Amino acid sequence: MIKPIEQAVLTDLIARKDAESVRAALKPYHPFDIANLIAPLAPDQQAAVLLALPAKRQAQVFGYLDANEQLAIARAIGRDDLGRLFADMDPDERADLFKRLPESVREAILPGLAAAEREDVRKLASYPEGTVGSVMTSAYATLPADIMVAEAIARLRREAPNRETIYDAYVVGADRRLIGVVSLRDLLMATDETKVAEVMRPEVVKVAAEAPRAEAVRLIREYDLIALPVVNGGGAMVGIVTIDDAMDVAEREELDRVQKFGGTIALGGPDIDLLNSPFKRIFGARVFWLSLLTVFGLVTSHFVAAQEELLDKAIVLAAFIAPIIDMGGNTGSQTATMVIRAMALGQVGLRWPDFFVVLKRDLPVALALGVAIAVLEAVLAYTTKSIGWDVVAVVGLSMLACTVLGSLFGVLLPFAARAIRQDPATLSSPVITSVMDLLGVFVYFGIAWLFLGHLFVD
Repeated sequence: MIKPIEQAVLTDLIARKDAESVRAALKPYHPFDIANLIAPLAPDQQAAVLLALPAKRQAQVFGYLDANEQLAIARAIGRDDLGRLFADMDPDERADLFKRLPESVREAILPGLAAAEREDVRKLASYPEGTVGSVMTSAYATLPADIMVAEAIARLRREAPNRETIYDAYVVGADRRLIGVVSLRDLLMATDETKVAEVMRPEVVKVAAEAPRAEAVRLIREYDLIALPVVNGGGAMVGIVTIDDAMDVAEREELDRVQKFGGTIALGGPDIDLLNSPFKRIFGARVFWLSLLTVFGLVTSHFVAAQEELLDKAIVLAAFIAPIIDMGGNTGSQTATMVIRAMALGQVGLRWPDFFVVLKRDLPVALALGVAIAVLEAVLAYTTKSIGWDVVAVVGLSMLACTVLGSLFGVLLPFAARAIRQDPATLSSPVITSVMDLLGVFVYFGIAWLFLGHLFVD
């Protein structure tokens, strides 16, 4: 086991500008561990550590830092050092950083790159955020169909240091049109004189560069792929999405879902970082949802106030308003969370046929929950309050109705979002709760008037 270097020792070496000792001390560490080690340091200290490392290792460590740290380091080092670091980065990471850099820094870096690298970074950076093209890499291996296996293996051996993966090589024809894929295992198992065309698989799972990045995640998961080829509108291969890139995308999208479902994302805005986002950004993201919920709360309070006559005759009803309407919101949020989780795992799609499958599955559960909670509430109401059976019936039936409606509402909302071209994750738990509060008081006082209307008969 490698003994961890103390933070104080590292900062002391940086302060003394002892690059040789920094490089020696960090030599046994994996780039991921070095990135974690320097993450708490100031940008100028992070830059000093990076520049003390060998060139290729600099790019490896830099790739494990988060986007904000990368940008801060890019601003802290000289343009010549940044240009060298930039050239050694993986193509997809280089394109991501390029998009975040100020225009003046971009123009200063590009002339220092080779023509092929310059064209590559411009191409990768041109794809809109959220598309497959924005997360793909151009470091993939290709082979022509008409060469022999021996030549193909020799070519892969030469290209391996500059490719993300060589376990799958993509067979391309004229104009780089994708015509097949061959695994390294299949090449090694074939005889040297066999042509690549004879061992390749012509059926290739691929994705369009303009498709949503979630589509790449889905295909990699469903087909158990190491990498997924990406093609442009003309069918020419332009990149691959590797499994580690797909995992990063899935992690980011899951974070988006959690934040949106909790009502902490403003419409159309970027992610909220509790520690790093400015006050204005955090306030703006949360005030939208809270303002919307205030409107629902005001409507609910006006409706309850309008029931003054009923409450005067049966004041005990007021004691059960909160638990009954809370149950609808709690049940709805619980069910919606399960539906969105099933969507995130790929168990159900954002399609109406799947809605009926989920509804059929949820309805018996909702009814059983409603009966169980209604009986429990009725028993507690009767044993803890001096009330008649008519009030017990109102409380029990209201709890049953709100529990069932809440669960069905939680099933419906994610699918309804698809119909209006919205991400179902934006239907946040607070919104569901507020809507069910309003429905809950309608149900509760409706049943109360039905059972207790005789109190107003002279």
